[in-house]
Amino acid sequence: MSTTVDFAAIIAEDRKARAQEEWQGTFLDYLEKVKAEPSLAHHAHRRFHDMIMAKGVHHLDAEADPRVKRLFGDQPVNVYGFFEDEFFGMERTLDKIVRYFHSAAMGGEESRQVLYFLGPVGSGKSSLVARLQRGLEELPPIYVIDGCPTFEDPLHLIPRHLRGAFEDMLGVRIEGDLCPVCRWKLKETWEGKYEDVPIRTVRFSKRARRGIGVVPPVDPNNQDTSVLIGSEDISKLDRYSEGDPRVLELNGAFNVGNRGMVEFIEVFKNDPEYLHTMITATQEKFVPAPGRHGTIHVDTVIVAHSNEAEWQRFKADHTNEAILDRMVVVKVPYNLRLSEETKIYEKFLNKSQFNAKIAPHTLEITSMFAILSRLEPTSKCDPLTKLKIYNGEEVLEKGRPKKVTSHELMEDAKREGMFGISTRFIMKAIDTALTKNDGVIHPINVREALIGMVKETELPDNTKKQYLEYLQDTLHKAYLDLLEKDITKAFVYSFKDQAETLFQNYLDHAEAYVTKTKVKDKQTRDEMQPDEGFLKSIEEQIAVIGPAADGFRQEVIAYLWSATRRGEKVAYTSYEPLKEAIEKKLMNSVREISRIVTKARTRDEEQRQKYDSMVTNLIAQGYSEESIDTILKYAANHLWKD
Repeated sequence: MSTTVDFAAIIAEDRKARAQEEWQGTFLDYLEKVKAEPSLAHHAHRRFHDMIMAKGVHHLDAEADPRVKRLFGDQPVNVYGFFEDEFFGMERTLDKIVRYFHSAAMGGEESRQVLYFLGPVGSGKSSLVARLQRGLEELPPIYVIDGCPTFEDPLHLIPRHLRGAFEDMLGVRIEGDLCPVCRWKLKETWEGKYEDVPIRTVRFSKRARRGIGVVPPVDPNNQDTSVLIGSEDISKLDRYSEGDPRVLELNGAFNVGNRGMVEFIEVFKNDPEYLHTMITATQEKFVPAPGRHGTIHVDTVIVAHSNEAEWQRFKADHTNEAILDRMVVVKVPYNLRLSEETKIYEKFLNKSQFNAKIAPHTLEITSMFAILSRLEPTSKCDPLTKLKIYNGEEVLEKGRPKKVTSHELMEDAKREGMFGISTRFIMKAIDTALTKNDGVIHPINVREALIGMVKETELPDNTKKQYLEYLQDTLHKAYLDLLEKDITKAFVYSFKDQAETLFQNYLDHAEAYVTKTKVKDKQTRDEMQPDEGFLKSIEEQIAVIGPAADGFRQEVIAYLWSATRRGEKVAYTSYEPLKEAIEKKLMNSVREISRIVTKARTRDEEQRQKYDSMVTNLIAQGYSEESIDTILKYAANHLWKD
């Protein structure tokens, strides 16, 4: 019984809240509301901009995060709360979208242009549109003329000769005219007394077709402009004349999308003639009424999207210039940032019903394959290095950061992200691995699923060969590197503590070497010469040898002195080249015992204890008990070959 009461309370509370948002009154009442709150009369583009900005915006801090500096340079990067939890690695794309709405909100040329998303399948075009539509549905209700089929702005009731005075009093700009239906009702039903016309509130709703119109691609043989502008109800022609507005059925996408938005799905699958309504809907802000009823004002955001092949085909026909000139093109490429790609798959998995047990590096390796397939080759670095640079990582070359930047690489690759493996393809592979392995996935079985799908998919031979090489060679080696680090950390008791000890010792001896002083032992207080042998044993891990060692030691000390002055906490992870050298040193020190213990079919008591301890530590790192045996066998077969 208590559950029923709870359900009833929720329903009652929601109904009460909805009722409080509803409003009905006369046009005079509405004018008083607009005078107090001019934003009620904002046009569609302004409404969208305010909707996005209301969720907040913050900036990525290049000073606090070196990755941001490497990725975006000195340009400020905005993160919009409206999109933040759903779209990843799309900062530049989202910034262009918000700039479009900002300019349109100010009455710029964009307010008379189509917002067109161009990108490959599965890049997020439809998701962006769906987010904008959902945002509209979350807004408070808008005020409309009661009974108007196009939900039009009540201010259209004001005669043109009075609009200047009303604009001054209300602080708004009035655009547009009454639709034929409301014009007839004003004369015949309301007897010209527009101050008494009933006004009410309505909510945006895609399903109810209020303020959100959708135009799917139409078969060229069955194209009918009524989908866009409505039609005449021929059943009423025996009662009303052909020119009587009462015969109109204003239920086309532009009619129902008035005050909100109209979406054109796969827009260029339609014949160009079918799209000519866009021309007047953008520049002149009207569409033809069905039959002989003149034109109808539209205040709507037109959003279209399609893939690149259709765009190129449409653009190649010079007769389409009028439509092309009315489009703001925003490219929506695939994501190219590893850290963000993994978030995309985490989002999908969190929404699914799978109770997935995911081993470390599974989504990382999977994301690496997706991104590698989207990159153009370059002579400046290999594909995996390019992937790391695009992820904002500091890639080392002979102990020093590689000089090539993400900006240089992007300048040379204009189509990157517009081709390759889609997120849908990757999710299908993950789903396959999940269903085949009872919800337990790791890089090994997901990679197998990807290999199987690539072999079965219709792809050009050279593309298929490249993808299989990424999966069977490049990512196989990349995973082994990651796996060896995990096993090393599992073997080394308190890996971080030992790394910190090596780091502090290196600093002591390197500083003494650079400043030509002696090292003081912390326990005995004895002074000794810097141990060059120890320094070299660390540096040679990253190929810093010979004369290069002096420069490396000076760079390390200078970098860490600078960090200390800035008040930053210095740890072994502070300087990427030294961090890599220390980790490799530790890995080499335990590689042999790791190999013996992991590969051994029978273990003595000491080996068994070490193996059990390693397994316990791997579980603490996030490995599930169900996947550890397979992963360690994989390591034994591939990591340490005799």
